[in-house]
Amino acid sequence: MLAKMTAVFIGSFLMGIGINVFILPFHLLDGGMIGIGLLLKYVWGFKVGMTIILLSIPIYFLVWKFDRSSFINSIHGMLISSFVIDLLLPLKGFIHLPVMESAITGGLLIGTGIGIMLRYETSTGGTDLLALFISKRSSLNVGVIIFIIDAAVILSGLYFMGKGMFFYSLITILSVAFATSTLTLIHSISIFLNPKP
Repeated sequence: MLAKMTAVFIGSFLMGIGINVFILPFHLLDGGMIGIGLLLKYVWGFKVGMTIILLSIPIYFLVWKFDRSSFINSIHGMLISSFVIDLLLPLKGFIHLPVMESAITGGLLIGTGIGIMLRYETSTGGTDLLALFISKRSSLNVGVIIFIIDAAVILSGLYFMGKGMFFYSLITILSVAFATSTLTLIHSISIFLNPKP
């Protein structure tokens, strides 16, 4: 339990740094619930973390009713990461990099944070949890559902932010995916090579 909570805090701080230092200054987007939180921040000035919590409430009601283990494994990750994202807002623009480097660095930090949490079977929940819930009750692949949700978020961003930031947001999403996939793949290989007795 201590290792899991440590992973949640480390992952949350990496995500908070990635979002506030590198993503927010250029109005870039990520996918999923983080992307929705960022979009609402840019359009109406809402706090990213608080938005994630509020929009996640109906998802967690559903998951609590039908899949208690997923609820338990992700609720603390969602709450802590959302709190830390808002806590680290004063770091916005603390480091000044060109937009391309910021898109990549921010994405890698966010993806590493998510990947660390996934290695300890916890997550930030959000739309990924919703996708998992829908997938279990339909014939749709969870990856397809996540892609559809992420695409909707990014296309919404294209409408509000224009083509320039749309391109760099795609770079951010690819960087997030790369870091998350790399960490989870390394973890899977280590489990395969060192199985528990």
